Amino acid sequence: MLKLPLRRRRADEATVLSARPDGLSTFGGVFTPSILTILGVIMYLRFGWVVGNVGLWGTLAIVTLSTAITFLTALSIAAIATDQRVRTGGAYYMISRSLGIETGGAVGIPLYLAQALSIALYTIGFAESVVRAFPGLDEKAVGLVTTVAVAVLALVSAKVAIRAQYFIMAAIALSLLSLYLGSPLEAAEVAAAAPAEREGFWVVFAVFFPAVTGIMAGVNLSGDLREPSRSIPRGTFAAVGAGYLIYMTLPVVLFFRAPTEALLTDPLVMRRIAVWGDAILLGVWGATLSSALGSILGAPRVLQALARDGVLPERLGWLGRGSGDDDTPRLGTGVTLALALLAVWFGDLNLIAPVLTMFFLTTYGVLNVSAAIERLLMSPSFRPTFRVHWALSALGFLGCLAVMLLINWAATVVAVLFVLATYVWLERRSLETTWGDVRRGLWMAVTRAGLLRLREEPDSKNWRPHLLVLSGAPTKRWHLIDLASAITHNRALLTVSTVLTAPHVPAERQQALEASIREYLARRAVQGLVRVIPAPNAFAGAERLVDAYGMGALTPNTVLLGDTQSPEHRARYCAMIEHFYRTRRNVVIVRDDEDRGYGQRRRIDVWWGGLKGNGGLMLILAYLVRSSLEWRGSRIHLKMVVPTPEAAADARENLRAVVAATRTGAVLDVIVGDGQPFESLLRENSAGADLVFLGLAPPDADPETDDFERYYADLRARTVGLPSTVYVLAAEEIAFSQVLA
Repeated sequence: MLKLPLRRRRADEATVLSARPDGLSTFGGVFTPSILTILGVIMYLRFGWVVGNVGLWGTLAIVTLSTAITFLTALSIAAIATDQRVRTGGAYYMISRSLGIETGGAVGIPLYLAQALSIALYTIGFAESVVRAFPGLDEKAVGLVTTVAVAVLALVSAKVAIRAQYFIMAAIALSLLSLYLGSPLEAAEVAAAAPAEREGFWVVFAVFFPAVTGIMAGVNLSGDLREPSRSIPRGTFAAVGAGYLIYMTLPVVLFFRAPTEALLTDPLVMRRIAVWGDAILLGVWGATLSSALGSILGAPRVLQALARDGVLPERLGWLGRGSGDDDTPRLGTGVTLALALLAVWFGDLNLIAPVLTMFFLTTYGVLNVSAAIERLLMSPSFRPTFRVHWALSALGFLGCLAVMLLINWAATVVAVLFVLATYVWLERRSLETTWGDVRRGLWMAVTRAGLLRLREEPDSKNWRPHLLVLSGAPTKRWHLIDLASAITHNRALLTVSTVLTAPHVPAERQQALEASIREYLARRAVQGLVRVIPAPNAFAGAERLVDAYGMGALTPNTVLLGDTQSPEHRARYCAMIEHFYRTRRNVVIVRDDEDRGYGQRRRIDVWWGGLKGNGGLMLILAYLVRSSLEWRGSRIHLKMVVPTPEAAADARENLRAVVAATRTGAVLDVIVGDGQPFESLLRENSAGADLVFLGLAPPDADPETDDFERYYADLRARTVGLPSTVYVLAAEEIAFSQVLA
């Protein structure tokens, strides 16, 4: 699989938590956009309905529970933000640098879409309220003009937009003050209220919860902040605290100043209670405009970060450009504006609005997961100045998940499927990054736990052939890796090894060769480890690998190598095989047919000598090869030689029972020798095979004798001219018959 190079960011990822002197302050860059998004449309148009449905104590419980989930997420954000320099992209940047670019992109892309389409939601809400006040206006025209105006304000500068939000915040403060100083409804107004049906606690909770999900507004401006690591925690906590204080006092005002019927039926009941009713209308307008402004500021910056990291297709790389000293994403803002205008034009987002809320909650949940994993692994590189216990972050994730399901389970499924599809797409592109992420630490922790719990004793039920392939240069002996991949199915461990025999091999060359082989394997879709070692000669290097390679109980149990064709090297080659056997490693020697290779991959011949020893291992290996994708449709021919026709009947009966018990689907082929030499039977009956398995006699335990060398030379001579042949020597202390049982 090809690796796509990742465009480098403008600054090195290892930059310390430095300050940006001309950036936004905590108040202007984090607190203001966050609190304005929190104090939004739901507060003005739905808070009375919440109180009317569940009463004062129920409302206070909903506010507390909702804010608790937001607060837990804010803790996770603070932990991540004080450990790394948070640049443009906000939540996407944090997640991608923690859980990897695939996870970050899988959340970042839907997060961008949610923020972009949220602009339309807010401007449509603004247009509806304006048209109610001024019936002569056209709602769609007001929405389009408002969307363009908000985008133009954001394009001028983030600082100018923040200053505009100060006026909006003043309008919201005036509306709240007018409400607090208001008076109870008159009796005549109360009588006019019509009775309404009440909703349950969790239905009301689901409607209210989006009111406290504004903490991302400040995080999304991370690239424009003066000191992100300082401003993000302080501004976010201040916004959550201020929002909680307001949301805990407003229910008291509404409960004691308006009857239940009015709260349930009048969305603008606050306007009737307030001293100056039009201040509430100004607050509604301010809330919708500030939310739209926060989204038009944040969405293009997420898009900019996605483009710069190469998450978006390469042809969209221009979206990563910034303009001016503030690095304003003007091109990204233009694209976001076009998307928002399209949504405003069609005007009905009720069907996708729940899915957008799910995307925001998905982001919160993944942020909590990031912080929990980082803290749980206790990696030396994770040193936040704001420490949060992993259990709190995990609790925040569970809270987000529960709320998503309570709000709309169908929308939750849609959001999760979208995120998973995006993750798979990014995973298949195999993006490379210039930064590390928590996944390596997570796999290290899992691997350590597995190694410590893996038993040293052989286990027939869970046995797999973990192969050490002595391939040399993979391009010259690909047939070895090809067969090894067919045997392992990318399920068992496969290590491709090379011995460098040049004197004084530098470490840099060794590492470069390993990287080159890994890339070559990836292009051929082979999952395997790579090991390159220096040694005086290939034989000594192979013996050193077998002796030392592995960790704990997880070591290669089978060595796969090619045949030697040089008579002058045969003695040392056979000594190496004896060494492998004495170390209890199964040996698989491949004698390649250079003309045919593996032929049509249709027929595999196994010359049978019984389940014990080599027979069991050969049948296992043949079955694994047959069940691989490349050999799909092939057949195993189990061949056995008997001396007489009478013995053939008994042999067939016995073999039929063996095949049925082993469930390998082998075809029986009992051959009557009738005095013919074995090699002639072998050549005659396996001439049409694509792969032949033969057992290899165990070498003599005495290394001083050369019996095994003579035996091996004789075996090679007898099999010359056969299709590609595999010599199998079982050495491991395990009952292969039980593996087949």
